[in-house]
Amino acid sequence: MDKGMVTESLSGSWADTRSARDALVEQGAAVVEAVLEVLCDEQSCVDWTVSADVLRRIGEPALRPLADAAAAAGSPEVARRIGWTLGRLDVGDYEVYVPLLRHALPSVRSHALSAFQSRGEEAACFADRLIPLLGDPEPEVRQRAVWAFKAIGGGVVPRLRRLRQEPATGPGIRSGALRALAAVAGPAALDSRDLEAWRRLTRIKQLTEVPHGMHLCGSWYAVPSNDQEAVLDAFDLGVPEPVTLRTGEAAWNHDHHSWDRKHPHDTCARVFVSPVLDGWTLVFGDSSQDTHRIEDADDRDEVLADVVRRRCVALSRRFEAAHWYGMSCGDGWTAWCLAEAGDVVRHYDAFDAEERGDEGPSHPAESGYLLPHQDGFPENAFDGVDPSDPAAVETRWRRVKEEFGIPDTCYANDIAARLSVDPGALGADTGISGHGVLALTACGREHGHPAGALPV
Repeated sequence: MDKGMVTESLSGSWADTRSARDALVEQGAAVVEAVLEVLCDEQSCVDWTVSADVLRRIGEPALRPLADAAAAAGSPEVARRIGWTLGRLDVGDYEVYVPLLRHALPSVRSHALSAFQSRGEEAACFADRLIPLLGDPEPEVRQRAVWAFKAIGGGVVPRLRRLRQEPATGPGIRSGALRALAAVAGPAALDSRDLEAWRRLTRIKQLTEVPHGMHLCGSWYAVPSNDQEAVLDAFDLGVPEPVTLRTGEAAWNHDHHSWDRKHPHDTCARVFVSPVLDGWTLVFGDSSQDTHRIEDADDRDEVLADVVRRRCVALSRRFEAAHWYGMSCGDGWTAWCLAEAGDVVRHYDAFDAEERGDEGPSHPAESGYLLPHQDGFPENAFDGVDPSDPAAVETRWRRVKEEFGIPDTCYANDIAARLSVDPGALGADTGISGHGVLALTACGREHGHPAGALPV
């Protein structure tokens, strides 16, 4: 069967091609080459997932052809399709993937590792074969090896610990084993020597660290205080561990984006408390009681607003002022709550503003801006512009904005820049004193730090 015949049989929706896919799978190795050609053809009318499903179910006979095709992939999209399929072949014995761990092409080694990663605990018997990849020359492969060990789980911890102690183990593999240990079980898996080495490196980095703009996705509080112990007490935080700004940011982003259902407290176990930045201490993350109260509520948005207001009120009574800011890197959500001397003076949420109206009068910090829910453009501003042409839309947007003097739209970081500190704009000119800490919430003190390696 040639490519044209495969294309004809697989043209159609997922449901419509079911019988054709089944028939091709029955033919096995005889159709691999033709189906692979269809998979690699970006102009084909066949949805790539349809041809990938056929190869995946054929299994081992497609392994080598896919690996060879990966080496010759003509575009990132073709490489992505091949990699997805290669790592998910339906094979009875994953031993067939072992030779690919030594393949000359890094992407093939990485895809082979993803196959073991998908097996989880069942891949424990292959641990010794995966170890050399922890010291692979390519960062992509090293990271995939760490993920594979994380998927295998706690049963591999003793082996990784032995790697850290074996003198014959190369430095690359030893450092990879350390990252894998952290990914599997967090700091609890590290011995006293590794923990002390990490703390020593942190102290060294803190001496010369230059603040940099943080990736903002999630929420944070800001209080005008240089009393870190008081801030920790106000949020019921304990066991503070000094960290660099880089480590703190990575922990906040890791925890906020955690979707690990096996460890439901990963999102509420710890908080990053910044050093004093231009006179303000920032607290990134959520305390246990706030998080669980919000997650368990049917009216989640209303409960979130209530939690934020109550905490800002309490903090402002203690520190004279308290701010809460929220940003999303995915959907444009932004919000802020400002409290002074025990009263909320402004609470704004972009996703609720049109339905509920603004809560409280506008704040002077918003002056000169449009709020995110407001549209300052005339109704006919984009008449005649093809919405599928981004360049044309951008050109018209800029022209109309200038012609009508339409203000910029503000987001939480803009309000923070005017009132406290914009963590997305930290730099060499940011005043910094003290050091930041990762501190455990009530959940963290019960369940420990989330697993995962963090940069120093």
